[in-house]
Amino acid sequence: MQPVLIVVGLVIAAGTLAAIFWSIAYPKRRLWPPKRYTKATPVLVWVPTFTLFGILILLGLMSWGSLPIPTWLRFGVGIPLIVAGNVIVWSEVAQFGIAQTGGAKGSLRTGGMYRYSRNPQYVADIAMVVGWIMLSASSGATLIGLAGIVVLLAAPLAEEPWLEEQYGAAFKNYRAKVRRFL
Repeated sequence: MQPVLIVVGLVIAAGTLAAIFWSIAYPKRRLWPPKRYTKATPVLVWVPTFTLFGILILLGLMSWGSLPIPTWLRFGVGIPLIVAGNVIVWSEVAQFGIAQTGGAKGSLRTGGMYRYSRNPQYVADIAMVVGWIMLSASSGATLIGLAGIVVLLAAPLAEEPWLEEQYGAAFKNYRAKVRRFL
């Protein structure tokens, strides 16, 4: 079962990364952010996202403790990263709304955690993934988690040209003042 989950997780991550790279290379035919937000968009965005997170969790549970990470580090750092990441992600989703978080057009957000990072939700997602990798100390979760982190690091490279197109000078000024990640 673990090998199947690993393959499915890697395929999802690779497909998502391919869509991001396509969007960077061909911005007029981009896939992310979507050119049009339709009824299918949430399915296309959230099903792979939650499936990848689900696989990450399952692999962590299936091979719990298979890596030699000290217990104090697993619980002392892993759990706080997971909790902090969730608090940030869900507080920002509450501000944006599910649709805009999933690629719908909306307003340029520069307040809240966006005062410190242009991509606080991605930073928080990365914190959750790293926290789970540490807590579970699982080789399978590490592999899928690292693939997910690569996707999370690449996504802003497709989004930022779109944001500049949507918000013009306001985004350029914001980008000049606030770092991409931290």
